[in-house]
Amino acid sequence: MSRIVLVSNRVADLSKPGQAGGVVIAIADVLSKRHGLWFGWNGKIGEKSEELRTTPNIAEVGSATVATLPLSRREYRDYYLGYSNDVLWPVFHSRLDLAQFEAGYYQRYLEVSRRFARALRPLVKPDDIIWVHDYHMIPLGLELRKLGVENPIGFFLHIPVPPGQIFLAIPEHRELARGLAAYDLVGVQTRVDVANLIDFLQDGVFGRILQDGRIRVFDREMSIAAFPVGIDVDSFIGSRPKVRREPPPAFTRLIGVDRLDYTKGLPQKFRAFGRFLEKNPEYRRKVILSQFAPPTRESVLAYVDIRHELETLSGTINGKFGELDWVPIQYIHRSTPREMLVDVFHQSRIGVVTPLRDGMNLVAKEYVAAQDPADPGVLMLSRFAGAAEQMKQALIVNPYDVDEMADTIKIALEMDLKERRERHRALLGGIRTHDAFAWCRSFLTSLENIRSRKPIPQSGEPFEAARKALEAKSLLSAVHTRLE
Repeated sequence: MSRIVLVSNRVADLSKPGQAGGVVIAIADVLSKRHGLWFGWNGKIGEKSEELRTTPNIAEVGSATVATLPLSRREYRDYYLGYSNDVLWPVFHSRLDLAQFEAGYYQRYLEVSRRFARALRPLVKPDDIIWVHDYHMIPLGLELRKLGVENPIGFFLHIPVPPGQIFLAIPEHRELARGLAAYDLVGVQTRVDVANLIDFLQDGVFGRILQDGRIRVFDREMSIAAFPVGIDVDSFIGSRPKVRREPPPAFTRLIGVDRLDYTKGLPQKFRAFGRFLEKNPEYRRKVILSQFAPPTRESVLAYVDIRHELETLSGTINGKFGELDWVPIQYIHRSTPREMLVDVFHQSRIGVVTPLRDGMNLVAKEYVAAQDPADPGVLMLSRFAGAAEQMKQALIVNPYDVDEMADTIKIALEMDLKERRERHRALLGGIRTHDAFAWCRSFLTSLENIRSRKPIPQSGEPFEAARKALEAKSLLSAVHTRLE
């Protein structure tokens, strides 16, 4: 069995997998079973001299090997905060208004991939399978190819793919497309993401769909498929303390857990809850919204703005509706222990997961996993979260429509037990079937099969569905042209 070489911007602490999310647990499991290597940034920021360093620190953790490099301060500023999070993150979430195109970050972004490739090259064995993760590392595959690496290399994008026309706004879109073309397999979260990526490659760099479903771009043939990320259900619910004495909750709780990010739709969520209280005064003093919003990238101006907006909104709503013994919104701006989240999810009647755009959103799956099957809560889910493609039994909402969300809160609160059980049973079955381990297995099996010219397994949402979506799009375009 081939060794797995995993590459990501950050390397998790494999000695503490229980403190990490389901994806990390699944990856740790693969690395241990296949004696793999995990390579990436160690989270440390050094001096300018670190930009030249290509000798990684290597440690053995169980049967896995971990190899890491630091970033220099300039690399952290321009590669990580700059191009990755001030250009790619907003564009891939369809927020062109927040992208800093003119800042000149791209060269450093490319140089980090080049340095990481030079450091990784001596560690790669002839029969290794290489799996590169996420938007920070798009050029890495091409840089490895330039160094003579002929191994199978796959890439997985954890965030959403924007529509092709939005992708084209990136000044370096051709260079990014060339980087993607270096991979044998590019995995994304949903069928919509597959269709968007193919659309971009066709329109932006003249990619051509081949008979076997692959795409020919820049004289290379690549495959694109959807591999929805899942969670480790048993590990997540197992982190809840086994023996508890739970007092009955004083209020019915709605729960939200989102990083403090402009993509998460937090202001819209607060406004919708305020509208719900305004339209349904009989629920005042009976329900609360508990919103955990741990900090992220606090030095970026857009995140400062969203924090101030949330503080203002929560203060306004609490001031308008609150009483001495009841505060409508509990806004908690700090990280929360994993075992506490499981407990809070378990006690919450509604899970409110309403991002404006999200690659998948594992909080939706964690909320479902934490419910009591005998008396489960209701998941309220944005149609723009990747999870909505799988979790159709949730109450699907448009996060831009505040009134719809307010009305859906009432529907969820008044849903009878029979319907709640039916919805939860279907949702839980889906997240158990498509868990983190199935995600790892399906991607790696597909990557191995591509080199042997075998078809991508059905678990990877084959390309045909995306091709049909594109054909439908072309037909609709032709109809519009004819009508005009």
